[in-house]
Parts: sequence; C-alpha cells; structure tokens
Amino acid sequence: MMTIRTTLITRSFWGATALTLVCAVAGSALTQLPYLNLVGALVIALLLGMACQVTPSVIQTNRAGIGFISNKFLRLGIILLGFKLNLIQLAQAGVKTITLAAVVVTGMVLLTYNLSRKLGVDRELAILTATGTSICGAAAVIGVSPQIKVAPEQAEHQRENEVLAVAIVAILGTVFTLIEIGLKPLLHLSAVQFGVMTGGSLHEIAHAVAAGSAGGPVSLDTAIITKLSRVLLLAPAALIIGWWYQKQTMAAATTNEHTKLPIPWFMAGFLLTSILGTWLPMGTAIIAGLVKLAYLFLGMAMAALGMSVNFRVIFQRGGNAFLAATLASVILLTGVTLASMWFF
Repeated sequence: MMTIRTTLITRSFWGATALTLVCAVAGSALTQLPYLNLVGALVIALLLGMACQVTPSVIQTNRAGIGFISNKFLRLGIILLGFKLNLIQLAQAGVKTITLAAVVVTGMVLLTYNLSRKLGVDRELAILTATGTSICGAAAVIGVSPQIKVAPEQAEHQRENEVLAVAIVAILGTVFTLIEIGLKPLLHLSAVQFGVMTGGSLHEIAHAVAAGSAGGPVSLDTAIITKLSRVLLLAPAALIIGWWYQKQTMAAATTNEHTKLPIPWFMAGFLLTSILGTWLPMGTAIIAGLVKLAYLFLGMAMAALGMSVNFRVIFQRGGNAFLAATLASVILLTGVTLASMWFF
C-alpha cells in the first residue's frame, strides 16, 4: 500500500512539475512580446496556470504535486531572488533613497491595509494586497503569504487570497505604468527624478523597468535602484508582518492556546544569497543565471497557484480590495512624485 501511495505521489509531483514548468517558461517567453512585458512573467505564468483548469482531470490527477510546488518552490525562488540585490549598489544609492523606500513600504502597508479593512476586506486579503502594492508585487505576496499561518481547512481560502492579491497588483501596476509614462512630458522631471518616481511608486520590478526606460538610461538605472531598495525590505517586512498578524489572530481568538510566532527561515536565505551575490566573485553571468532560475521557480509556483483557484469566489470578493489598492496607489504616486521633486 505504501509503495502504491509513494508511486502516485511521485507521479503527481513530476506531472505537476511538467505542467508548471511549461507555464513558467511560456510566461517568460511571452514577456518578450510588445506590451506583455508590462504584465510580467510571474503574472503570465499565473494566468496560464488558471487556463489549465479547462482540463480538470489533469489538475485533479496532479493535485498533490501542485500543492507541493506552490508551497516549496516559491520559498526556493525567493531565496534565489536574493542574488538580484547588490547591497553595495543599494548602499551607494544614498540615505535618501533608502529612507524613501522605508517610508513607502511602511506607509503603504498601513494605508492599504486600513483602507481595505474599512471597506470590509478580510484581514488576510487586506495584508497580502498591502504587501504587494508596497514592496515588489507578486513576489512580495507569495513571499509574505507563508507567514500568514492558517488552519489546514483554510488552505484553499488562502490560495484564493494569494491569487486575488497578485491579480490586483498586476492590474494596478500595469495601469499606473502607462499613467506614469503619460505624465512624463507633463511633469518636467529630471532623469533622476523620473527614475525615483517610477521606482518608488510602481509595484512590480517589471513595471519600474518599463516606465523608467521611457526616461532614458539614467532614469532606468535610478528606477531599478529605487525599486530594489524596496525589495530589500521584503525580508524584514515578512518577519514583522508575520509576527503582527499572528498576534492579531491570537488576540481575536477565544482560546488561551499559545501559537508559535512564524520565523521566515527562507527569508534568512534571501538575505544570505544577497550577501553572497554582493561579495563573492561569482561573475555577472552566474548571477544573471541564478536570478533567471529564481524567476523560473517563482513562475512555477505562480502557475501552481493558478491551477488551484476558485474563480467564482475571486470575482465575488475582489471589488473592495481592488478599490482600496487603487486609492492607496494614487496616494503613493502623488507622494513619491512630490518627494522626487523636493529631495532628488
């Protein structure tokens, strides 16, 4: 009996690996097409995973493997993503850039979360949406989500929240990318100021790159550095949000049972890889390859999430969360634009 069960699990894992790998590779390839680069490889992989639900028998056969990939591969991808951060470059960006990133992340998490809660969005979806809009989009959502501990019977609900938060961030990030490119000739910002505006206000790295490049190479470099300054805060944000969320859950519970506060060990790996990538003589080609591998694993995790979503529930619950994130994004763009004018 054990041999049969092991065989089925192994077959499910390899089947899920093949499905999600195809989605991740296709998502990466499709970003080379015009306009799709604004969407990003991770979001396209998620959409392709959703499309796989047209064959429910295949999804059901590989469900165990899909669950494993959506959980473990996202952690592995986040760890490898640390190689993208060059800590020396971030330090050279100066106190102003790091301070702006800290203010943006802290302020946007609090603003988006509280707006969402006032509009009736449940606590978990509110914090995931706030995280995605504040730090680095889809990668932040799936990076912080493991810190939101839920009971096994609520796992499907959590996956729905993850997908919904990613979808909100992807849509808003794409819309605001186009808005900021359109604002460029109207605001009369310098190349550095425009880069700060795009890197400090847009949600995904892909969005910051797309908008920043519209201002030329100086704007692009500034946008990337400003955006990566926010990405650097992913690890401490995950730790703080996990601790805070667990305390909120414990306070709301009627039981006196003590729950262990989550410790994001994979975030320690994220920091370790950023340290290794900064100070070890690995070469740009190797670093680039490891970052591509990170996005491959993250794309597979996103595809696995897409294969697990309940569309009906998402459409029913998404309106207020989207409204809250939109209002917060308008405030973020306004604030960062003023900061870029005054301080850069």
